[in-house]
Amino acid sequence: MDKSWITKPRNSIEYERGVRRFIDFAFENSLAEATVCPCLKCGFRKKVTKGEMYDHLICTQFPKEYTLWFYHGETEVGDPSSNVSNSDASNAFDDFNQDSIHDMLGDAFGTDMHWANEVSLESDEDIDGVERVMPDVADAAEFEELASHAELPLYEGCTRYSRLSFLVKMYHIKCICGMTDKAMSMIFELLHDAFEHAEIPSSFYEAKKTILKLGMNYEKIHACPNNCMLYWGEDKEKEMCKVCNKSRWKLDTKGGEIQESNDGNIRKKVPAKVLRYFPLKPRLQRLFLSSKTAEAMRWHDVAPKEDGVMTHPRDSEAWKMFDLKNTSFAEDPRNIRLALATDGINPYRSMNANSSTC
Repeated sequence: MDKSWITKPRNSIEYERGVRRFIDFAFENSLAEATVCPCLKCGFRKKVTKGEMYDHLICTQFPKEYTLWFYHGETEVGDPSSNVSNSDASNAFDDFNQDSIHDMLGDAFGTDMHWANEVSLESDEDIDGVERVMPDVADAAEFEELASHAELPLYEGCTRYSRLSFLVKMYHIKCICGMTDKAMSMIFELLHDAFEHAEIPSSFYEAKKTILKLGMNYEKIHACPNNCMLYWGEDKEKEMCKVCNKSRWKLDTKGGEIQESNDGNIRKKVPAKVLRYFPLKPRLQRLFLSSKTAEAMRWHDVAPKEDGVMTHPRDSEAWKMFDLKNTSFAEDPRNIRLALATDGINPYRSMNANSSTC
């Protein structure tokens, strides 16, 4: 059996057809409705159904070392070019890096995520006729760059961390521990100096340029220190608050504007107050890029309804009335309803107890 498709890109026709042939082969040799999945996330430890395996192998790359499918009933090598023994293949999978960074990249860019659900495994339909969710040119370039970082070992012989997974882990520690950018820069400078052969950026500024390409960023909007206005839209270039005439920038004791420098030694003014705005639209789009969250986003439409029992906001009268008034909106299960909620908020720490509001 030709297994050259294993090394093909996941968005290629050869790869998709190869995945189908593998799944057909795996379940022909299985007596159960589920068998172990070879994807990086399951790692031959979790049994899945035929449809789940297809989704997994389309979303993540088929393990390139798995050329002898002995976990799925193959007793001899089907490809004459392959001469991997059972013990060698088993050892290769024991050493597999189960890093979830590939899943993160797939969720961030949504490469070939959901179009596969439109095509049955048994169908011979030409997949070129199916609309795919593919990144645009700019996103594709960033994806390729991040993918190369994900495949680059942190240092020669390292199998536990790639350059990208190390940066993500460091950034996670920064967020959990509340470390400042300056502290992180000092750590990166030390690591870069101590381990000169490792793929470690020389500063946190350089590391952030890679991390930010994963998406889900926020936008900084300067604000009046007295909360009168935002320097946004037509007011973006203003230097003084149009309500209280307070300066937009931090001032020193003598009334002069405070300036700071970044790694490029370019001095700039420091805003007195900054609003961090998290755009809603890309976050909603991200929920439809992952196969797991996309299914949850459509649950309100596909899950069975229990008459007389309120198990979801869809069972409420408000939801039903909204659907009656907006029939075209309600016809598409991908359309969502938004609700605002605050959990444990204490504005300006002015109250003795936290409050939650929906």
